[in-house]
Amino acid sequence: MPVSAEQFRSALGRFASGVTVVTTAYNNQLTGLTVSAFCSVSLDPPYILICVDKQSSANSLIQGAKAFAVNILRHDQAELSNHFARRTEDKFSSVEYVPGQLGMPLLQDTLGYLECTLAKQVDGGDHYIYVGQVENSAVVSGAEPLLYFTGSYRGLAPGQL
Repeated sequence: MPVSAEQFRSALGRFASGVTVVTTAYNNQLTGLTVSAFCSVSLDPPYILICVDKQSSANSLIQGAKAFAVNILRHDQAELSNHFARRTEDKFSSVEYVPGQLGMPLLQDTLGYLECTLAKQVDGGDHYIYVGQVENSAVVSGAEPLLYFTGSYRGLAPGQL
């Protein structure tokens, strides 16, 4: 018998994860959502994956565009994460971004981004698992990541090994 949803959430909350905002554009519509379910899959080809709740309105845009971007947030961007976690119509009205090579919105001043074409979509229970092939990326040096652990935002503690 599987564990309860509460036990599962509690256990997963003990795994620190980076915080990203996934963005996409399709038919002149932009959307974005905060995603911590992100990881690398393969170096050759360069694949990553994200998991998106099936109830999210972003799914139709990701599926239509067949592309998305993963924006990796800096330690001081918790409010940006909260902004994209809210259910609002126009998430980009107060956010600075530029279109990437694939036309996906790339958020300004993040640690970096990966712009991806959709390689595969898999049913993952109450989420869709999207595998993206990285077509374009950039990183910024000198900043720390935003982390999420036990229901709170955190940062790295330098020199703590």
